[in-house]
Amino acid sequence: MSLDRIAVVLCRPSHPGNVGAAARAMKTMGLGDLRLVATASIPSEEATARSAGGVDVLERATPFDSLAEAIADCVMAVGFTARRRELSHESFDVRDIAGEVLEAASKGCVALVFGNETSGLSNEELGHCQRIALIPSNPEYPSLNLAAAVQIACYEMAVAAGAHDRLEREHDARDPATVEDMEALFRHFEDSMKESGYLDPERPGRLMERLRRMLARSGLERSEVKVLRGMLEAFERKMRR
Repeated sequence: MSLDRIAVVLCRPSHPGNVGAAARAMKTMGLGDLRLVATASIPSEEATARSAGGVDVLERATPFDSLAEAIADCVMAVGFTARRRELSHESFDVRDIAGEVLEAASKGCVALVFGNETSGLSNEELGHCQRIALIPSNPEYPSLNLAAAVQIACYEMAVAAGAHDRLEREHDARDPATVEDMEALFRHFEDSMKESGYLDPERPGRLMERLRRMLARSGLERSEVKVLRGMLEAFERKMRR
């Protein structure tokens, strides 16, 4: 998968907790190549604690002395910035550039490059990047936490790669209740409510209409219909004793 060839590069991170949280963010989206430039804060107990289930990503992180070294094997580097700069190349919203990143990742490693928490990437560091990406945000306060920016960028790459399609397929593979199943459930509810005295057949009002609408909206699976009907049968046995 193209995500295997996408690396996250953190330049001069000052807070070990943010490094750990970035590792966690990567793990949740299926990325595993973390590269750290000019940081002496790792290993760290705080980073390990903040990485949670992504501790393996953190432990595999590769240290580098410079950004040039960290991205030397990459066919593309995308620098993230919170503001548009007066630079020679155009900046793109992260969602708009995700497809190009994945296309490049099919040919070799691509780096998503993030700067220091306080100052971001310097113009010199951005000069090492072939693309500049922005994460759209409130213009009155565009600053994102480092780990949050990594999470958003990794999410956009994962969505563009179809990494979540498996969940959609699992949802589609469920066995939805048929119209016949739902009608049988509706009649069962009606009979049970009459037997319990909750529904007066002489004065039903709009109860059945509302129940039908509620069941129609429910999107039940066949197994769930069986659960509900089993519950109603248990209630009925109890009433008949």
